[in-house]
Amino acid sequence: MSTIVPVPKHPKVTCLNDWRPVALTSIVSKCFERLVKDFICSMLPDTLDPWQFAYCQNRSTDDAIAVALHTALSHLERRNTYVRMLFVDYSSAFNTIVPAKLDTKLRGLGLHSTMCSWILDFLSGRRQVVRMGSTTSEPLTLNTGAPQGCVLSPLLYSLYTHDCMAMHSSNVIIKFADDTTVLGLISDDDETAYREEVGSLTQWCQENNLALNAQKTKELIVDYRRQRGEHAPISIDGVAVERVSSFKFLGVHISEDLKWTTHTPHVVKRAQQRLYFLRRLRKFNMCRRILRTFYTGTIESVLSGCITVWYGNCTVLERRALQRVVRTAQDIVGGELPSLQDIYTRRCMAKAKRIIKDINHPCHKLYSTLPSGRRYRSIKCRTNRLRDSFHSQAIRLLNKS
Repeated sequence: MSTIVPVPKHPKVTCLNDWRPVALTSIVSKCFERLVKDFICSMLPDTLDPWQFAYCQNRSTDDAIAVALHTALSHLERRNTYVRMLFVDYSSAFNTIVPAKLDTKLRGLGLHSTMCSWILDFLSGRRQVVRMGSTTSEPLTLNTGAPQGCVLSPLLYSLYTHDCMAMHSSNVIIKFADDTTVLGLISDDDETAYREEVGSLTQWCQENNLALNAQKTKELIVDYRRQRGEHAPISIDGVAVERVSSFKFLGVHISEDLKWTTHTPHVVKRAQQRLYFLRRLRKFNMCRRILRTFYTGTIESVLSGCITVWYGNCTVLERRALQRVVRTAQDIVGGELPSLQDIYTRRCMAKAKRIIKDINHPCHKLYSTLPSGRRYRSIKCRTNRLRDSFHSQAIRLLNKS
């Protein structure tokens, strides 16, 4: 039994899809789900789905974005190439899981039949009510979907979609929970493999009861060629996908020129808005320790969000604008705060060391040592775009340390 509490996805709600149905379940159920989750994870191989970056140890949004950008930038180093990035949107992905199909996939992964039967029973015949304010609906019994808010649901969704893989070597499908991105690495204007990939993804969704939302699916094309023709739009179920100049991918605004002129002003604006609350705390004579803690949790977290994937390619003016917010906060707090350059360097080093230790990470192979074993092999770069990207910078920092 669960209580569904609708949470708005956007400040302005215009339709039912703008609500996120969060399920409130009992504490006993959540505790038992954690035990089941740990048991399932202990039975699964580490190499099950290397392109799923959610709910996995040593994986985060930084890794997903860094892989997407490095894949695109490496391909763009060659002549007569461009990249098409399709940001797929599903309609209520968690709520459309078919328990019977999930049961079949779990058994195919080698999970014990008793465990598979328990999960099938857990997702079937679920009773729920919807609570909006002080009003509660009549109970309803459901036999599809994994409720959002349960401990097991994210893991079950990842296992449900683990077989959604790229069919062609020139394409990459990057997944972060239900956020799916298809990278088409196009050479010599040949888009055959990319279009077949999108068709295969559409067919896979139909077979697994996942509904693609063509209206919210967007495409971004990165093409640096001087002489380029018109790019024919991609279609999903007969609906042309809208092409955009920038897209918010896992919290980071990616532009079609792979520059950060859209992302950094957005970050600066959000951080400056939160400086107001820091000033209010100072006005109430809060001690320096509390001011610093508030800054770290609400302002620095905004300035340094996924900083490893975008700060290295920022211009001097963009870095000054970001650091100006830090200096303003220093004046309010009354003490020195860590610079963004230091945060960037420290996080690059830490993330690179974790990737080196994780042999199953998709980017582990980039960190190969020279015959001497003392230094890491630098990534060959023809442009500054790739030279200033995360992995190139991380290898450079490791060799200096």
